[in-house]
Amino acid sequence: MHIILVEDNLSLARGIENALKDQGHALDHLDDGLAADVFLTRHSADVAVIDINLPGLSGIDIIRRLRGRGNAMPVLILTARGKTSERVAGLDAGADDYLVKPFDMEELVARLRALARRRPQVAPERETVGQLVYDRVQRTVLREGSPIELPRRELALFELLLEHRGRLIEKDRIADALYGIGAPVETNAVELLISRLRRKIEGSGATIRTARGLGYMLDAN
Repeated sequence: MHIILVEDNLSLARGIENALKDQGHALDHLDDGLAADVFLTRHSADVAVIDINLPGLSGIDIIRRLRGRGNAMPVLILTARGKTSERVAGLDAGADDYLVKPFDMEELVARLRALARRRPQVAPERETVGQLVYDRVQRTVLREGSPIELPRRELALFELLLEHRGRLIEKDRIADALYGIGAPVETNAVELLISRLRRKIEGSGATIRTARGLGYMLDAN
């Protein structure tokens, strides 16, 4: 995997570079926003890691310019703890994921692997998992032709799990998607939604699997 890293904290950048190169990945490191923007007009990679606060040009502006050129390379942004506005701005600018400093290197590597696996694709109007059929136009989950009554958040949860079918989604990321980034959420809110959705699709051949301490995944039995 080839990674472009834009980070002006040289100590952190060195740690990321060592962790990624130890696993056999290639990495280009830039520590200035303007230099990074010029570099990205000429080069691409499997994924980019871009810090928000940079000299010369902010990470937000780098991403906007990248997307403005039609470059769909996956981007993970690095943000400061508690800076919800940075995360929102980064995602709105076109970033695909975010990681809050300080972070665990293993999590960074795992997220980069997941981003690099993504391929642009057009989702079908209808998708089947087990005996369930999801109609994207009507936003309806059907079982044997009859709609399953799902409240708004349970439907949003199903859509999120289906979008990442076969891949684990962390509980915190589910909470961000369902309640808004940084919103105060009760600790068991996601578990309760998962439990309710599980009961409603039970016996359909579609299963929500739990990986304790990691997250949840939708798949067929």
